[in-house]
Amino acid sequence: MGTSQMEDLRLFCVRADYGTYTHQFLKNGFVGIGWLHESDLSKIKIRDELYSLYQKYHPDDTSNVVIGQQVGQISRFLLEISKGDYVITPDKNTEFIHYGIVDSEYYYSDNSDGCPYNHRKRVKWIDKIPRSAFSVPFQNSIRSSLTVFSVNHIHNFLDVIGVKGLKPPKDEFNYYKSIIGKILELDDKEFEILITHILTALGFEGSKHTGKVGDGGVDAIGELNVSNMAKIKLFVQAKRYKIGSNISGNTVKALRANIPSEGQGAFITTSDFQKNAKEVALEAGFPRIGLINGEQLVDILAEHWNDIPEEFRTKLDLKVGLVPN
Repeated sequence: MGTSQMEDLRLFCVRADYGTYTHQFLKNGFVGIGWLHESDLSKIKIRDELYSLYQKYHPDDTSNVVIGQQVGQISRFLLEISKGDYVITPDKNTEFIHYGIVDSEYYYSDNSDGCPYNHRKRVKWIDKIPRSAFSVPFQNSIRSSLTVFSVNHIHNFLDVIGVKGLKPPKDEFNYYKSIIGKILELDDKEFEILITHILTALGFEGSKHTGKVGDGGVDAIGELNVSNMAKIKLFVQAKRYKIGSNISGNTVKALRANIPSEGQGAFITTSDFQKNAKEVALEAGFPRIGLINGEQLVDILAEHWNDIPEEFRTKLDLKVGLVPN
């Protein structure tokens, strides 16, 4: 695939009712939506033609905002998603995302396979990937409450799935490398304080530092309070490793051994994780461990930049505007 073709690639998310119909999507090779289910939409050519049809099915919807949002999603599925585009759908186990390539234009189905979504496009499903493999901005973008939406951060997506040839945003590599390098220049106490400020910005409360003095890391126990809607007992380990090194599954397993069944873990590093470490972190029957690698740490730092003391902002000199899409 040439560079010009790569530049035209697009990515969309189509949800399957919170994973309810993901199995049908994957087994039968399609994505679908259920609005206006009794009408074949193959003759619709522009978005405006959908308004009267939508109001016929939903006469009680009188809000222009609601109508516009729903029609927008139908139109996006019908008229924007095209053959050759990438598409993702969350798994019923929300830790994972399935991805594939759209392989046909619109068709109307009799839904005899048990999925009630009549409006469909065929998809060649390729694989599933943990959400944690993607950048923080990418993960945030797919939290949309919409059923059908375009996903930004195509560069990050293609990099994670191993597609090469697309020119990265200017300075993307140097941006991450330079900031991680500055984090690595912090002394043990400075690193500990920086991680504590980041955890606090994320809603981590009542932290108890348990690490050994001078070991170059942070080990803390506390509660992650999500806007007072949920509280999670969280066991955190943060370690500085040089760029290019990868944390093993055994290292993550050692953290897991100290987490009670009602708790969860988080492993933060300036480097990255081996494949078996990612498998250990999400292994069924054990406490979940969230993995934050160096680039994701920089993403979180950028997102909560104003919550970091001025002394650290000056020392790290992060240009927030350079965060790549």
